[in-house]
Amino acid sequence: MPNFCNPTRRALLSAAAVLGVALPTLAQTKAVLRISTPAVPDAWHAKMWTVFKDTLDKSAPGEFDVQINLNASLFKQGAESAAMARGNLELTSMSPADIAKLVPEFSVFTAGYMLRDPVHQQKVFNGPVGKALFKTVSDKMDVTVLSTCYLGTRQVNLREARNVKTPADLKGIKLRMPGSKDWLFLGNALGATATPLAFGEVYLGLKTGTIDAQDNPLPSVRAAKFYEVTKQIVLTSHLVDSLFIAISNKTFNALTAAQKQKVSAAAQAAATYNNDNNLQEESQLVEFFKKEGLQVTTPDVTAFRKAVQATYQSSDYAKVWPAGLVDRINATQ
Repeated sequence: MPNFCNPTRRALLSAAAVLGVALPTLAQTKAVLRISTPAVPDAWHAKMWTVFKDTLDKSAPGEFDVQINLNASLFKQGAESAAMARGNLELTSMSPADIAKLVPEFSVFTAGYMLRDPVHQQKVFNGPVGKALFKTVSDKMDVTVLSTCYLGTRQVNLREARNVKTPADLKGIKLRMPGSKDWLFLGNALGATATPLAFGEVYLGLKTGTIDAQDNPLPSVRAAKFYEVTKQIVLTSHLVDSLFIAISNKTFNALTAAQKQKVSAAAQAAATYNNDNNLQEESQLVEFFKKEGLQVTTPDVTAFRKAVQATYQSSDYAKVWPAGLVDRINATQ
């Protein structure tokens, strides 16, 4: 029978025989890592995924096929956890609210003044408190949290300037908040009258006086041009917003110990990139708003923290928080 084996294949077979290896090992199969996020391309927490991919490509060349899907183009926001459980998705970024749906005690991080600042955020999640909670997340959601991202600190932005030192000074202020009960509870806890309004209607609401104030991280205030229709920013720093890079346990457990370390390091590099850029942008915005004519003031943050935490502790929210958790968070230095 004629030998239809081409010269290239004959050479490969001969080389394999000489080396004593099986031919399939000559071609390595890459581990596919699909990423789904609702983040828009210009956001730091979207750009960080390129850092993740580049870091992994350098530390583990040829081992992974990282596929980045932005704008909720692969899975819509909120559907990622179920997709990971089904094995249809390997990585995503999860908010405290996302996690709290399946791990109720995690709702402590949707409450006001639980995290003091970005440094406190990292110490809490990288310390004993985070370790214990992330183990519960792994057990209940079948995902492993790899790193913590800083998304910004929310501040109060007033249509008309006023002297704000304590929550009592916000009495009667119609403070726009997102429409969910969690956000509205936070707005009322700050001492204001929480008023639900779609984000796209906030600019006009401030301009016409339908609302007296809104809250957002400073980069959002600039991006949405709220500074054009407001006169003051009060640095209440009432919510340090977080996002977590997470990988499905099925995917993570299938990796070698060396691969796990490299994936974890890449996730940390991505988070560091995001955190550093968000902090740098925020640090520059106070001067920007002052140049735009806004007053930028700092209230008695300790008074706000005590009042808001007391409001949460006496609410139904605290009933699902483990005893002593808030004290352990507050004690983290």
